[in-house]
Amino acid sequence: MTGIKKTVFIALAVAAAVMLAASGAMADTRSFVWTYEYGTEPKGGAEIEYYFTALNGGKDSAGTTYQHQVELEYGITDHLDAGLYLMFNREGSLAPDYEGFKLKTRYRFGERGKYFIDPEVYVEYENRTGEKEAAELKLILSKDVGKFSLAYNQIAEITFGRGGTVEHEFAAGITYPVSHAFGLGIETMGSYTEKEYAVGPTIAWHGGKFWANAGLLFGLSNNTAHTQARFLLGIPF
Repeated sequence: MTGIKKTVFIALAVAAAVMLAASGAMADTRSFVWTYEYGTEPKGGAEIEYYFTALNGGKDSAGTTYQHQVELEYGITDHLDAGLYLMFNREGSLAPDYEGFKLKTRYRFGERGKYFIDPEVYVEYENRTGEKEAAELKLILSKDVGKFSLAYNQIAEITFGRGGTVEHEFAAGITYPVSHAFGLGIETMGSYTEKEYAVGPTIAWHGGKFWANAGLLFGLSNNTAHTQARFLLGIPF
């Protein structure tokens, strides 16, 4: 990692530590780690999120790949937000290498419970070092049934340029609050196009100043990573 890239990563880590000590109201909390549910940052609200993902085995690699991602998210209106991601990746080592950036925006329609199913749209642009530019489109559908919350994401992964492709993916989950702070759930995700499927448990914890989730997926097909683990930390400020 070059000095500039290392400085950026360290600065973001320090910022996260500072925000951890700061007071702040809960904003866009999450119940899942792979699945998006209904919600956006409130107008003027901001949050930093850190993702750590470990993928073991699968069609592309027999080893373990570690992925780090830092996102800064901001609420433009109560129904529209935007975010910037910085991506860091390393196969076989925990030390991160800068890999690229992503820009995203989300828009939710109405308030939670207004419709039979709560709809939201997600648009993302991805610029990854050494790879073609890409976009990701998500239709996010959520529904509360009693204390259970269900979410489904229909995803189109579009690669631009000559030989560009469109891959149809999905993520879905169901969660139940076992207490005011803890929730337990099950998630599944994969690709209809590549016939990749995985499923596993997720645990969510919502604190007064930050929230943290963790999930583990097990591959159900030869095309899928054998195991995928993810830790997600959110700090509003």
